[in-house]
Amino acid sequence: MTFRQRVFSISRRHLLLAGSALIAANMMASAAAVPVFADDAQDGGDIVFLIDSLGNTWIPNNSAISSFQGHIWGHVADKLVYVDAEGKVSPWLAESWEQNAEATQFTLHLKEGVTFSDGTPLDATAVVANLDIWYAGRKAEGINPIGLFPKTYDHAEVVDAKTVKVSFKKPTLGFIPTLGYHGSILISPKTLAQPASEQADLSKTSGSGPYVVEAWKEGDYVKLVKRKDYNWGPAAVGQTGPAHLDSITYKLVTEPSLRVSAVQSGQADVAYNASPQELKSIKEEGFTVATPRYLGFVNGWAVNTKLEPYNDVKVRQALQAGINRQEIIDTVYTPDWKLPTSFIQANVPGATDQSALLAYDPAKAEKLLDQAGWTKGADGIRVKDGKPLQLTLHSNPYLATAKAVDELISQQLGKIGWKVDIRAYDVVTFTEKVKFGGPAVPAYEVTRSFIDAGTVAGILTDANNGENWFALGQSDEKINELRDKIAGAPSIEQRNPLLEELQHYVLDQGYFIPRTQIVQRIYVQSPKLTGETYNGVAYASFYTAKLAQ
Repeated sequence: MTFRQRVFSISRRHLLLAGSALIAANMMASAAAVPVFADDAQDGGDIVFLIDSLGNTWIPNNSAISSFQGHIWGHVADKLVYVDAEGKVSPWLAESWEQNAEATQFTLHLKEGVTFSDGTPLDATAVVANLDIWYAGRKAEGINPIGLFPKTYDHAEVVDAKTVKVSFKKPTLGFIPTLGYHGSILISPKTLAQPASEQADLSKTSGSGPYVVEAWKEGDYVKLVKRKDYNWGPAAVGQTGPAHLDSITYKLVTEPSLRVSAVQSGQADVAYNASPQELKSIKEEGFTVATPRYLGFVNGWAVNTKLEPYNDVKVRQALQAGINRQEIIDTVYTPDWKLPTSFIQANVPGATDQSALLAYDPAKAEKLLDQAGWTKGADGIRVKDGKPLQLTLHSNPYLATAKAVDELISQQLGKIGWKVDIRAYDVVTFTEKVKFGGPAVPAYEVTRSFIDAGTVAGILTDANNGENWFALGQSDEKINELRDKIAGAPSIEQRNPLLEELQHYVLDQGYFIPRTQIVQRIYVQSPKLTGETYNGVAYASFYTAKLAQ
């Protein structure tokens, strides 16, 4: 760890006493790729981004997919393709590509002149090194594979300095979109060759992005400064040359109200993860608020079918019908949040409208529980064979609103006869204790992003190292069949009907219980800062941003 420069500290007392800055214009951030600037925005300037966590490791493979560290990696490292908020894929460091008819082999043509910050070229050899570690990691050292990188990967080879040929064991239609996933960051081969302990030192990591790490202190801040020779940004954002801002400092401030107060008082420029209840008043004061939806799963539960009574389809279906999703939005959120229409976000290419399966119908839920043999006692709790109908929820620490949503759902399900317990842990403890299919986890809250819907089916079971979300193993032949057909589809036209069938089946069986479409990343921003963009996983990029003087 290095500490080359003293970075400001934020006074808790100062923040609590700071008055809100009154700004005349009321601006709303857009998820469009084309940046919009204030009239007096100029090149130069330094911004401060207040964030609620900086994670517990900087090993690229392990931290690039973090909701927190991903912000930094998005400025320090580049990707082979760019994926926008609607899932559209466009060239970046891969200028073009071809695939064979079976979607088992892809040829990437790389942009010339790209270098990592350590001076080494970003050429075919570097790309192969990155593909290999994304797929396999180095588990013995604690370097993980990238979870959604295709498990059908066979190998990649250097054709020439600008050309990489990538081969898969089976059809892998989602390979190109997945190159835009936030875990698929390109890191210098010199960094990748280092042991995990060295990779965890952010000052020793070299990417090819528009910013480099100038200083960092674990659990405190990361300061990035502009790379002046950068000239290979994605054309989709309307800029390829160096960034406009001189520096970005990510500063850890754990309390949401303090982060927002700092932006209101002018001590900081961006606050991450404000409370949804604050957004209306913040907008009225003239501050920019952005609630971009990412490409991925909606917020909801993967149900553990190994645990009683959730091995009973009628109980799972009752759970599906017993949740009033509109009440969640009306009570906990704002109109920026949307009702789920499937178990994947509505902006994902291949998502279909399954709203009929998600309708709030407490009478239906009661009838299903009656049929399953669960009878209400005098206290309103249903019982079967002397055991109460119980559900333990583990509130997701990555979402500030998770506990409030759990408490509301507890009330809704309580009217039907459930006894709901809620447990809340910090990020580290949650990661250790709460796992898919765990013996004490009947419902695991999922908020995962992904780029290509074709990767979805492959993680639902345990085949090919899948994550086995519903603890089904290979027991559900229907899911197995759809999983394999989706994985083997050589075209979007053949794959989309299969994806629709999978979405209907998973929801009808009550394997996945959606709650709302996910807004995991909330940004409150000074109106002086304009021109940021949001990609397919809803990260704010300040590569294109400017600061008004």
